[in-house]
Amino acid sequence: MTPNAEDLTRQDTAPDAQGAHAPYAGGSPRAETPAAHHDLPAEDLPPDLNQAILEAAKQVGALLKRGEHDFALAGSVAVYAHGGTGNLQHDADFAIRPEDAEAVAATLGEAGLTVYAPPEDWLLKAKCLGQDIDLIFELGGEPVTTELLGRAVQLPVDSVQMPVLAPTDLVRALLAAFSEHHCDFGAVLPIARQLRERVDWAALRDAFGAAPMPAAFLYLLERLEVIAPRGGDG
Repeated sequence: MTPNAEDLTRQDTAPDAQGAHAPYAGGSPRAETPAAHHDLPAEDLPPDLNQAILEAAKQVGALLKRGEHDFALAGSVAVYAHGGTGNLQHDADFAIRPEDAEAVAATLGEAGLTVYAPPEDWLLKAKCLGQDIDLIFELGGEPVTTELLGRAVQLPVDSVQMPVLAPTDLVRALLAAFSEHHCDFGAVLPIARQLRERVDWAALRDAFGAAPMPAAFLYLLERLEVIAPRGGDG
């Protein structure tokens, strides 16, 4: 399969050797909990995958708001919230600070969601309405900070208002994840096109300097006339 844009900021996690996910050490396993509204049978889910992911994002966002946690929606659902089009990718992402991970896991666990720790040490995973949820505390190799979350903007995700990562921060995380081993410009190009009027491209150029992969992608955007060359308009 062709990697998608969200894969550029992380690698997919896998079950442990026995085929079961390891529960998060900061929370309690929820296997004994009766099915809640957050864990509906497959036949009760929206038939459209995009809508199913949106419904899961809305549920988790509402729970985090109710728990008064600092967070921001990230990934393809954040692009959608900023007006992007096209199919959502395979899960919903939420950026949280590392120091808040245990409290966030507890809030979701108390609501009946299964939360577990994958092998990667920079995120937790959860299940909501049959959809994968990533609780990410590193974006592009950098910890999620109070300043990053403070730049988030309040936007509706369907009917639920929640903080969403700023467009410049969304694109910065994608560019920072480029490497010689994982560099799919094709996955990020449509996102850059959709958000181009909302991104501070000068700030991104300054942030990455001469780093080869981000510089190559920015040059591609110039050649495709998505953005103006350095010093030009736009």
